[in-house]
Amino acid sequence: MSSKESIRDANRWGLLLAAWLLAVAATLAALFIGEVMGKTPCVLCWFQRIFMFPLAVMLTIACYRADFTVWLYALPLTVIGWGFALYHSLVFVGVIPEALKPCSAGTSCSGADMLIFGSVPLPLLSLAVFTAIVLLLAMIRRRALV
Repeated sequence: MSSKESIRDANRWGLLLAAWLLAVAATLAALFIGEVMGKTPCVLCWFQRIFMFPLAVMLTIACYRADFTVWLYALPLTVIGWGFALYHSLVFVGVIPEALKPCSAGTSCSGADMLIFGSVPLPLLSLAVFTAIVLLLAMIRRRALV
C-alpha cells in the first residue's frame, strides 16, 4: 500500500468515525430525551428515529470492519431520514400549513415539547445531524471513487 493510499484510508476512517459518533450521539440523545426527560416523541420524531437508530448500528459495524463501502447502504437511509427531518423542521418553524401537519393527535410536532433546555429546537438538531451524516457519507463515497 502506497503512502497516498494510506492517507486516503486514514481520511476515510476519520470521516466514518465522525459519522458514527454523530449517529450514536443522536440515538443516545433521543433515548435520553424520551426516557429520562420524559418527553413523548411526536409522529415525525418516530419516523426520524426509524432511520437514525439502524444507522447507528450500521456505522458501528462499518467502523469495526473498516468498511468504507458503507455509504452504499447508509446514504439512502440517511437521505430519507433527512427528508423527514426537513419536513419536521418546516412544520416546526411554521412553513408547512396547519392542514398538512401529521401530528393532529398526540404530541405536537411544533409545540413547546419540541424544545430542550427551553430554547433548542429538536427538529432543527435532527436536521443538522442528518445533514452532517449525509455530507460525511458523500465525502467517503467521493474518496472511495478516486
